[in-house]
Amino acid sequence: MGIPFLTPRRVPPRITSLLMIPLFLVLIPGCAGPDPEPEAADAGGERARVIAEEVMEAMGGLENWNATRYIRFSFFGFRTHYWDKHDGRYRLSWTDRESGQSHVILMNLNTGEGRAFIDGTEVTDAEERNRSLERARGAWINDTYWLLMPYKLQDPGVDLAYDGEEVVDGTVYDKLHLSFNEVGNTPGDEYWAYVNRETRLMDKWVYLLQLREGQDERSRGEWKWNDWRRHGDILLSAERERMDGQKRSHEDLAVLEYVDDQVFNSPDPVTPEMVREQTTRPATTQPAEGSE
Repeated sequence: MGIPFLTPRRVPPRITSLLMIPLFLVLIPGCAGPDPEPEAADAGGERARVIAEEVMEAMGGLENWNATRYIRFSFFGFRTHYWDKHDGRYRLSWTDRESGQSHVILMNLNTGEGRAFIDGTEVTDAEERNRSLERARGAWINDTYWLLMPYKLQDPGVDLAYDGEEVVDGTVYDKLHLSFNEVGNTPGDEYWAYVNRETRLMDKWVYLLQLREGQDERSRGEWKWNDWRRHGDILLSAERERMDGQKRSHEDLAVLEYVDDQVFNSPDPVTPEMVREQTTRPATTQPAEGSE
């Protein structure tokens, strides 16, 4: 395939070396400690749930999120995704940076069935095709989490807890801690969502990855989520900024109201006539700063 995918799981924030986004190898201080009292844990869980619902509302609301059907984006300018969120239809395409070969995967994420193409020629070997489909699913899991994580705070299998407040440069944040109840391939991963108390948008995430074979310390990453804008009836953030100022952006980001069936059925290039962006409706509430 030409892409050094890492082992996929439900929400792996792992970036390929091709993108030159190294992860830090330090521990998050203060994570370990005695288990909270049951009543305190219950109160923290309820507060986390309320904040997660406020985050959803700030991004457009659950109804609008559920109604959003087609999402298109290019993961940091590398892999291009077309996703039919309602029916599971999915198209992934990229050009290998070493070989120059073009790859297109057409599949249904709900059934796992699909087709793979290299330079327009279909992969007919069943084993190779299945590997391609599995790698495409891994790319979808990884890349959409880098785009949509705040919409997934209350997904099944996510243990969500309130982790206190933190003031950064005068801004007050409510911190949500995400761990996973034996779901995915790396259930030991942890995440912290920094929710702006004023806008209720997630301004930053911190993640601490499960210890992998050969590692002495768990990999840590910390990125700002910038440039929240309205796409269709929801808000999405395109820009990621590492704490050293390095930035990466999801390109060609759009919520679409129409996608021709050929996009999901044919490896031929997608033309502008095949898609139509969803009209952005006027916000019913004052949009958060930095959004449109």
